[in-house]
Amino acid sequence: MCDNQNCINMKTTLLVVGRTVEQHYITAINDYIQRTKRFITFDMEVIPELKNTKNISMELQKEKEGELICKAFQPGDVIVLLDEHGKEMRSLEFAEWMKRKMNTVNKRLVFVIGGPYGFSQKVYDVAHEKISMSKMTFSHQMIRLIFVEQIYRAMTILNGGPYHHE
Repeated sequence: MCDNQNCINMKTTLLVVGRTVEQHYITAINDYIQRTKRFITFDMEVIPELKNTKNISMELQKEKEGELICKAFQPGDVIVLLDEHGKEMRSLEFAEWMKRKMNTVNKRLVFVIGGPYGFSQKVYDVAHEKISMSKMTFSHQMIRLIFVEQIYRAMTILNGGPYHHE
């Protein structure tokens, strides 16, 4: 699957704002994360959601979340935002994209799901790429599940597993 040692060194992280609250999502997300760990180093990091947001503007909330997101980054991270304006890919294309990343990223490949109002400009400025999961809008809870399933699907495609069918 990999052409060099990078895939062994590369860590993949899904960075999210706020914890997943619905139990059925938590169960399914954890299941796909465990399945994916058979193929790559993969984890989900949660940035605590802001408290008392009723009295602050949407822009200020995005700025404060952006600061917390940026603090979670490490030197050498390749940052990919899950963003409605990003590139759309079919599952096979995403698998090939992941293969390229596994051969080129030396540290962490960090996918980021922002808060309810999206990303601050500061986060956009440090990002390397943007990927869109769909033209449709999904809840932040649901997109976590959809994304971890797609990571697992990509890994099974790259490893010749029976999970994905054309």
